[in-house]
Amino acid sequence: MKWGLKEKMENHAVIPKALMLRGYKDGKILSTQNLVPYTQEVYKGPYWHVHRADFHNTMVQAARDLGVKIQLNSCVTSIDFSAPSVTLKTGATVAADLIIGADGLKSRCREEMMGRADPPHLTGDLAYRIIVKADEMRKDPDLRELTEDPAINFWMGPDAHAACYLLKGGGLYNIVLLCPDNMPADVNIMTTGPEEVRDFFKTWDPRLGKLLNMVHEVSKWRLQNSREMETWLHPEGKFVLLGDACHATLPYLAQGAAMAVEDGAVLGGLLERLEDRAQLKGLLAAYESLRKKRTTRIVLESTHQRDVFHLPDGPVQEARDAELLRDELKPGFPNKWRDPEFQKFLFGYDAFAEVETAWARFKSEGSVNSML
Repeated sequence: MKWGLKEKMENHAVIPKALMLRGYKDGKILSTQNLVPYTQEVYKGPYWHVHRADFHNTMVQAARDLGVKIQLNSCVTSIDFSAPSVTLKTGATVAADLIIGADGLKSRCREEMMGRADPPHLTGDLAYRIIVKADEMRKDPDLRELTEDPAINFWMGPDAHAACYLLKGGGLYNIVLLCPDNMPADVNIMTTGPEEVRDFFKTWDPRLGKLLNMVHEVSKWRLQNSREMETWLHPEGKFVLLGDACHATLPYLAQGAAMAVEDGAVLGGLLERLEDRAQLKGLLAAYESLRKKRTTRIVLESTHQRDVFHLPDGPVQEARDAELLRDELKPGFPNKWRDPEFQKFLFGYDAFAEVETAWARFKSEGSVNSML
């Protein structure tokens, strides 16, 4: 909102009223976290669901409006960290004062900085991604509630869970099914028939079964992430990593894109205050200091959320469900979005305030040594 994009984002967004955790057999609601008006009242902002293409297009247009030149078809093949400059696949060289490697999980920039190959790591999970037309769901009285009362619905079951929510102003229903990885070793994205997911979830909540009976196309994506890095900075002080290139995470807290946006807000805020090129290396160190601990925790908590969601039938799953139903809120609560300590950590972060504090310290001490 502080970037002035609230109205443009809301043109594409759905604002879910609540987040609900359900049992997989019958869909019984085990835990609910209110989002409207809660997030606006407590954290001064809405919780949005935005299709990634709409989000990306809004951000790209905002960058262009600020005069940013976006050059496509520019695959980087090598980096000169001293210059600094990048060499493109075309053979062209592009020089700059600072290079930011924000090229995602399969980052060539990360590999160049590390001086070795660093391919994504398998997590043992995959995601089936499915879109259903909300108008078709509204014809079924058992599914109409899912479209008329927008919410994030999670069905938690053995070794898997389903995450479902509205997109595109309520016109589409997004279904993401997180399951054990069964893809061929050399394939990361592929299509499959709807019978594959129908068979896997045949014993789950009948409403989920009805949803899957509406499915015509299914894509499956292998879930991968990266290992914790010792540093995101090159020692020359003219290169830094950002986003999935340095802290890729599993999607179980829906925070991957959010962390990259926070990175950008902090790095941009610090660079905006740059008074002399001699300060650049210190400000990059401040950026890493402000962001690395937070993103590491998000990565670890996202993986742990998978373990909470995917418990097998038995006493541990029953104890989790009983704790959720008691709703005695305390740190470690199984619904992380309702955990009073973690919720504040997740939603209460203010990148702009972090920058103000870091810059004041930087100016007063002339370095960031005390922050490292």
